[in-house]
Amino acid sequence: MTTAAAASSLIHGSCTLTRDLAVPPGRVFAAFSDLVLRQRWFRIPSEPGAAHHELDFRVGGREVARGTFAPAGVPEQVEYHSEFLDIVPDERIVFTYAITVDGRRHSISLVTVELAAAGSGTRVTRTEQYVFLVLTGDGGVDVAHLEGSMRLQFNGLESAVGHP
Repeated sequence: MTTAAAASSLIHGSCTLTRDLAVPPGRVFAAFSDLVLRQRWFRIPSEPGAAHHELDFRVGGREVARGTFAPAGVPEQVEYHSEFLDIVPDERIVFTYAITVDGRRHSISLVTVELAAAGSGTRVTRTEQYVFLVLTGDGGVDVAHLEGSMRLQFNGLESAVGHP
Protein backbone atom coordinates (compact mmCIF):
# COMPACT_ATOMS: atom_id res chain seq x y z
CA MET A 1 0.00 0.00 0.00
CA THR A 2 1.28 3.41 -0.95
CA THR A 3 -0.43 6.65 0.09
CA ALA A 4 0.57 10.27 -0.05
CA ALA A 5 -1.45 13.25 1.11
CA ALA A 6 -1.48 16.14 -1.34
CA ALA A 7 -1.58 19.78 -0.37
CA SER A 8 -5.14 19.91 -1.69
CA SER A 9 -6.25 17.35 0.93
CA LEU A 10 -6.54 14.50 -1.53
CA ILE A 11 -5.19 11.04 -0.83
CA HIS A 12 -3.92 8.96 -3.74
CA GLY A 13 -2.88 5.36 -3.35
CA SER A 14 -3.15 1.81 -4.49
CA CYS A 15 -3.63 -1.58 -2.95
CA THR A 16 -3.63 -5.14 -4.23
CA LEU A 17 -5.31 -8.19 -2.75
CA THR A 18 -4.96 -11.76 -4.01
CA ARG A 19 -7.05 -14.76 -3.06
CA ASP A 20 -7.13 -18.34 -4.33
CA LEU A 21 -10.65 -19.70 -4.79
CA ALA A 22 -11.47 -23.40 -5.19
CA VAL A 23 -13.62 -22.92 -8.30
CA PRO A 24 -12.72 -22.42 -11.98
CA PRO A 25 -12.31 -18.94 -13.51
CA GLY A 26 -15.65 -19.13 -15.36
CA ARG A 27 -17.53 -19.47 -12.10
CA VAL A 28 -15.71 -16.49 -10.57
CA PHE A 29 -16.30 -14.42 -13.72
CA ALA A 30 -20.03 -15.23 -13.53
CA ALA A 31 -20.11 -13.81 -9.98
CA PHE A 32 -19.12 -10.44 -11.47
CA SER A 33 -21.21 -10.59 -14.66
CA ASP A 34 -24.56 -11.96 -13.43
CA LEU A 35 -26.65 -9.55 -11.31
CA VAL A 36 -28.26 -12.29 -9.19
CA LEU A 37 -24.86 -13.79 -8.32
CA ARG A 38 -23.29 -10.34 -7.85
CA GLN A 39 -25.97 -9.33 -5.37
CA ARG A 40 -25.05 -12.34 -3.23
CA TRP A 41 -21.66 -10.80 -2.40
CA PHE A 42 -21.65 -7.12 -3.41
CA ARG A 43 -24.11 -4.57 -2.06
CA ILE A 44 -24.30 -1.17 -0.50
CA PRO A 45 -25.51 -1.44 3.11
CA SER A 46 -29.11 -0.32 3.29
CA GLU A 47 -32.24 -0.27 5.36
CA PRO A 48 -34.95 -2.65 4.09
CA GLY A 49 -36.68 -1.26 1.00
CA ALA A 50 -34.08 1.46 0.39
CA ALA A 51 -31.62 -0.56 -1.73
CA HIS A 52 -31.23 -0.34 -5.50
CA HIS A 53 -28.87 -2.33 -7.76
CA GLU A 54 -28.58 -2.52 -11.54
CA LEU A 55 -25.87 -4.06 -13.73
CA ASP A 56 -25.11 -3.66 -17.45
CA PHE A 57 -22.02 -5.88 -17.70
CA ARG A 58 -20.34 -5.04 -21.00
CA VAL A 59 -17.55 -2.72 -22.12
CA GLY A 60 -19.10 0.74 -21.79
CA GLY A 61 -21.79 -0.64 -19.48
CA ARG A 62 -22.42 0.54 -15.96
CA GLU A 63 -23.29 -0.68 -12.51
CA VAL A 64 -25.28 1.39 -10.03
CA ALA A 65 -25.90 0.44 -6.41
CA ARG A 66 -27.31 2.66 -3.72
CA GLY A 67 -28.67 2.40 -0.24
CA THR A 68 -29.67 4.45 2.76
CA PHE A 69 -28.60 3.48 6.24
CA ALA A 70 -27.76 5.09 9.57
CA PRO A 71 -24.41 3.76 10.85
CA ALA A 72 -24.13 6.54 13.46
CA GLY A 73 -27.86 7.16 13.92
CA VAL A 74 -28.03 9.73 11.10
CA PRO A 75 -29.28 8.38 7.74
CA GLU A 76 -26.78 8.55 4.87
CA GLN A 77 -27.38 7.81 1.21
CA VAL A 78 -24.45 5.97 -0.34
CA GLU A 79 -24.21 5.52 -4.11
CA TYR A 80 -21.78 3.43 -6.17
CA HIS A 81 -21.47 4.19 -9.91
CA SER A 82 -19.10 2.18 -12.10
CA GLU A 83 -18.21 1.91 -15.77
CA PHE A 84 -16.64 -1.17 -17.36
CA LEU A 85 -13.62 -0.29 -19.50
CA ASP A 86 -12.24 -3.71 -20.45
CA ILE A 87 -13.66 -7.21 -20.13
CA VAL A 88 -11.96 -10.44 -21.19
CA PRO A 89 -14.24 -13.35 -20.18
CA ASP A 90 -12.76 -15.58 -17.48
CA GLU A 91 -9.54 -13.49 -17.44
CA ARG A 92 -9.89 -9.77 -16.69
CA ILE A 93 -12.29 -6.98 -15.73
CA VAL A 94 -11.20 -3.33 -15.63
CA PHE A 95 -13.57 -0.67 -14.34
CA THR A 96 -13.78 2.69 -12.68
CA TYR A 97 -16.13 3.53 -9.85
CA ALA A 98 -17.11 6.53 -7.77
CA ILE A 99 -18.63 6.57 -4.29
CA THR A 100 -21.00 9.39 -3.40
CA VAL A 101 -22.28 10.02 0.14
CA ASP A 102 -25.31 12.29 0.52
CA GLY A 103 -24.77 13.70 -2.96
CA ARG A 104 -21.08 14.51 -2.43
CA ARG A 105 -18.47 12.53 -4.37
CA HIS A 106 -16.21 10.85 -1.81
CA SER A 107 -13.77 8.78 -3.88
CA ILE A 108 -12.92 7.55 -7.37
CA SER A 109 -11.06 4.35 -8.23
CA LEU A 110 -9.65 2.38 -11.14
CA VAL A 111 -9.85 -1.37 -10.52
CA THR A 112 -8.33 -4.33 -12.35
CA VAL A 113 -9.58 -7.82 -11.46
CA GLU A 114 -7.42 -10.60 -12.87
CA LEU A 115 -8.56 -14.22 -12.94
CA ALA A 116 -5.89 -16.90 -13.48
CA ALA A 117 -6.31 -20.66 -13.40
CA ALA A 118 -4.52 -22.08 -10.36
CA GLY A 119 -4.78 -25.85 -10.42
CA SER A 120 -8.52 -26.62 -10.41
CA GLY A 121 -9.26 -23.20 -8.92
CA THR A 122 -8.72 -19.53 -9.61
CA ARG A 123 -6.23 -16.97 -8.35
CA VAL A 124 -8.11 -13.66 -8.14
CA THR A 125 -6.01 -10.50 -7.97
CA ARG A 126 -7.69 -7.14 -7.43
CA THR A 127 -5.60 -4.00 -7.83
CA GLU A 128 -7.22 -0.68 -6.99
CA GLN A 129 -5.81 2.79 -7.62
CA TYR A 130 -7.82 5.37 -5.70
CA VAL A 131 -8.19 9.01 -4.89
CA PHE A 132 -10.15 10.19 -1.86
CA LEU A 133 -11.72 13.58 -2.54
CA VAL A 134 -13.36 14.01 0.88
CA LEU A 135 -11.37 12.91 3.89
CA THR A 136 -12.39 11.69 7.29
CA GLY A 137 -9.80 13.31 9.52
CA ASP A 138 -6.39 12.74 7.94
CA GLY A 139 -7.83 10.10 5.57
CA GLY A 140 -6.35 7.12 7.37
CA VAL A 141 -9.82 5.87 8.27
CA ASP A 142 -10.88 6.12 4.62
CA VAL A 143 -7.94 4.02 3.42
CA ALA A 144 -8.50 1.45 6.18
CA HIS A 145 -12.20 1.28 5.25
CA LEU A 146 -11.34 0.68 1.58
CA GLU A 147 -8.89 -2.11 2.43
CA GLY A 148 -11.35 -3.69 4.86
CA SER A 149 -14.12 -3.50 2.27
CA MET A 150 -11.91 -5.27 -0.27
CA ARG A 151 -11.28 -8.12 2.18
CA LEU A 152 -15.00 -8.38 3.03
CA GLN A 153 -15.86 -8.45 -0.69
CA PHE A 154 -13.38 -11.29 -1.23
CA ASN A 155 -14.96 -13.19 1.67
CA GLY A 156 -18.40 -12.64 0.15
CA LEU A 157 -17.19 -13.61 -3.32
CA GLU A 158 -15.71 -16.83 -1.99
CA SER A 159 -18.97 -17.64 -0.22
CA ALA A 160 -21.09 -16.80 -3.29
CA VAL A 161 -19.16 -18.99 -5.72
CA GLY A 162 -19.13 -21.89 -3.27
CA HIS A 163 -17.24 -25.01 -4.03
CA PRO A 164 -17.05 -27.01 -7.24
